[in-house]
Amino acid sequence: MIRLPDFVTKKDFEWAVQEATRKKKEDFSKVEFFTYSEGLCVQMMHIGAYDDEPSSIKQMDDFLDVNGYVNDITDQRFHHEIYLSDARRVPPEKCKTVIRHPIKKK
Repeated sequence: MIRLPDFVTKKDFEWAVQEATRKKKEDFSKVEFFTYSEGLCVQMMHIGAYDDEPSSIKQMDDFLDVNGYVNDITDQRFHHEIYLSDARRVPPEKCKTVIRHPIKKK
């Protein structure tokens, strides 16, 4: 998932998909535009390689356990990541990724 600014409309999104398809000559037909209400969640800034994310997720899970929460990942509530760095330009050890999990009380 990639968060879009509020001023981006579905029409803008569809135009961008068409342009990307035309310019990149790739299939973007599975890309979706949707509104998502986050709800209660826990998040963490992971700095480092994507392969090292499990250690950050473990820290998040430990935090939940100590504070009386559990993950609430379902087909309606998603684990997701927000990539703040361009992995093509930033060394893996400096990549910044927000990791976010929906949660609920135990």
